[in-house]
Amino acid sequence: MSLDSITTTIDDAVSDFFDPVATTVGDIVFYTVPVAGTDLPLIVAWLVIAGLVFTVWFGLVQARKLKLAFDVVRGRYDEKGSPGEVNHFQALTAAVSGTVGLGNIAGVAVAVSIGGPGATFWMILCGLLGMATKFVEVTLGVKYREEHPDGTVSGGPMHYLPKGLADRFGRGGAKLGKVLAVLASVMILFFGLFGGNLFQTNQSYAQISSTFGGEDGFLASSAGAVLFGLVVAALVGLVLLGGIRSIASVTSRLVPAMAIMYVVACLIVILTNVTAVPGAIGEVFQGAFEAEGVAGGVIGALIVGFQRAAFSNEAGLGSAPIAHSAVKTRHPASEGLVALLEPFIDTVVICTMTALTIVIAAPASWDAAREGESIGGVTITSDAFETVLPWFPNLLTVAVLLFAFSTILTWGYYGLKAWAYLFGRSKTSETVFKAVWSVFVVAGSLLSLDSLISLADSALFLLSVFNIIGLYLLAPVVKRELDSFLAYVRDRRSGASEPGAGPSEPEPAQAP
Repeated sequence: MSLDSITTTIDDAVSDFFDPVATTVGDIVFYTVPVAGTDLPLIVAWLVIAGLVFTVWFGLVQARKLKLAFDVVRGRYDEKGSPGEVNHFQALTAAVSGTVGLGNIAGVAVAVSIGGPGATFWMILCGLLGMATKFVEVTLGVKYREEHPDGTVSGGPMHYLPKGLADRFGRGGAKLGKVLAVLASVMILFFGLFGGNLFQTNQSYAQISSTFGGEDGFLASSAGAVLFGLVVAALVGLVLLGGIRSIASVTSRLVPAMAIMYVVACLIVILTNVTAVPGAIGEVFQGAFEAEGVAGGVIGALIVGFQRAAFSNEAGLGSAPIAHSAVKTRHPASEGLVALLEPFIDTVVICTMTALTIVIAAPASWDAAREGESIGGVTITSDAFETVLPWFPNLLTVAVLLFAFSTILTWGYYGLKAWAYLFGRSKTSETVFKAVWSVFVVAGSLLSLDSLISLADSALFLLSVFNIIGLYLLAPVVKRELDSFLAYVRDRRSGASEPGAGPSEPEPAQAP
């Protein structure tokens, strides 16, 4: 039996077993209600409302403190001897690498095909609201992180939910928090293996084999797929061996490089079609507010735009605090401010550039997709690039590979922290996880396992339900942390506080 037939048999068997489960769970998690002729997933509304609530609660913190966030990233308020493993910039790029992925290319193309150009406007708005949610969850991630004797740290919902709820509600909160922590770890680990690993490898292999391999080339063969998987697994394994310091060292160089490369490529497409820019921008605003149009008019564009942004920047899902918790700081809110830049980079910049490139270049595949034809999102974006130069899609393939690789790296770290919470921290435990992670990388080049990836998506978004409930309950803690850090900043600016001196410990939160 050939390798192709074996992988097909495995895919079919997994689909037969898990399809009913994935469909049922997906129907529950992504339950929709009819709104103005289209369907609104309640989970998307849940995420967007959280962003709106935290935007109001913290007085538009994403706008008022944006400059301060950039100052913190540049190290202006760093303190010598602060606990942690990486600096603010490295923590930011590590987290961004986990969110900037194939969804920024393929997912956005699908969004502007279904929701029309107007979906771009609502995608940007949702990204701006998500900045406030990210600020809250990352502040909590740093405040309640666990510092280990070897100098490493662990953070995320599996830490701030039990510790934070115990602080506010005593023994009852602690018991509930521990249950939620286990569920959070399971969901993060499950999504990491399938959505953050196998799916990324599978899609990047499909892109590189179609671009450079051809139907009869070596890359398109099973042997080529295995070789691709082994190379990616080896590269990922080398980086993961060094922990967050190694990951951050790579992402701090890789993320800016790949983001700049992709944005510049998009700008070249846009500027080549500069005469179409005013009309395209007009389409975006008209499509965002017109009463009639694609997939339910203004409501359809709003829902599709919000859904793409919510899926892309992961604000409220609890994943990013794991990376940000490794930062060197004594001020949790300082990293919370840094984290609010993440949805801005992911959604407001990169997703928007993809959308504008497609709308302005208007490739034939996009028109066909808007008419209902089933066309892959990467194909639409690739065709938009090809309107400038025939070889430009090769640049997109490189971007896809880099985005996928960086996502696998960061989700490998997220998965490791979830694994360690469930099975304990030890060399043996970490080695087992890294071996499993590497096997999934190789498997991703051979197997699609669509039903399991769909189930993993549902698990991650289910995590947002109790994660955001926890954020609401712990928001007063975040407010105190923000006030404490802003007081420290004022002291630093006035010269009253030395760079090496930390703030006084905030008073413990009182149960309501």
